[in-house]
Amino acid sequence: MAQKTLLVTGGAGFIGSAVVRQLINNHDYRVVNIDKLTYAGNLESLKEVSSNPRYHFEQVDICDKENISRIFNRYQPVGILHLAAESHVDRSIVGPGEFIQTNIVGTYNLLECAKEYYNQLADKTLFKFVHISTDEVFGSLGDTGYFSETTAYNPRSPYSSSKASSDMLVRAWYHTYNLPVVITNCTNNYGPYHFPEKLIPLIINNALAGKALPIYGKGDNVRDWLYVEDHARGIILAYEKGQLGESYCIGGHNEKTNLEVVQTICKILDELKPKVDKASYTSQITYVTDRAGHDYRYAMDPTKIQSELGWQPQENFDSGIKKTVEWYLDNHEWVEHVLSCEYQQWVQKNYDNRC
Repeated sequence: MAQKTLLVTGGAGFIGSAVVRQLINNHDYRVVNIDKLTYAGNLESLKEVSSNPRYHFEQVDICDKENISRIFNRYQPVGILHLAAESHVDRSIVGPGEFIQTNIVGTYNLLECAKEYYNQLADKTLFKFVHISTDEVFGSLGDTGYFSETTAYNPRSPYSSSKASSDMLVRAWYHTYNLPVVITNCTNNYGPYHFPEKLIPLIINNALAGKALPIYGKGDNVRDWLYVEDHARGIILAYEKGQLGESYCIGGHNEKTNLEVVQTICKILDELKPKVDKASYTSQITYVTDRAGHDYRYAMDPTKIQSELGWQPQENFDSGIKKTVEWYLDNHEWVEHVLSCEYQQWVQKNYDNRC
């Protein structure tokens, strides 16, 4: 029997690279990584699998219909895991245009290419389009309650609005064109290879560099944290076992305020990498003006994916955050490259001048 091929969009990104690594290391799929290699895409995150004969890389923009169609026809996939997206809320506030283009137009283009490919298949039973989304499409919670698959959409930022739009497109292609789809919505991810602009790697790297540890407002905004490897397993399960037309919420039951997250990181660094003067890294905490439209709390109910697909997180926040801090301490080369002047100049030239 021919080896089954999966396309992974955004496979050089933080979550995408975790999915690719698991597919190569723990499964028997041939994997085609489709990534434009924007500022957040880094092939160094895939060094451990890059020489595997089952791994292939295509540097292609998901908005490029001609090349996406070529990839479908060349590799004949049994499914696509769509993770490619602009994802940083702060960037969406100052430059929403790129989010509209990639997250909405790019998803539309993938759906059209997938539909054309799917309609030509003799055996349609294996193909599935898995769309990876976010809890931010649901808006903001108060002190209690959880998001679930039945929660009404109420996006509050350009980023979450673009993701909500892409979710709706995926559902429309299922109902209108019978394209076999599954949607997942996840909580905040953390772990190795996370781009340094996000909260946890930013705090780790700033702490080690003796810089300020910025916290929005009072630091009382709450997020439900999910270790990236646990999320990757959930995505793969959604492809292999997910029911067509259904959505699955993936959360870690690890609610923490932003201040708690930063204090936890400081405590771990105090133990693993104490300062010469023995002062705590918490002395570097600095409170800054709150983000515009900052959602108060996110929390997800993962009951459906647990009961129907058998998914369970393997890490709680305490174990996962310690592994994450240890990884950053042990991987200076990766961090230094991403933070290098040469790399940052490339980012500025290509992605930071759009607004």
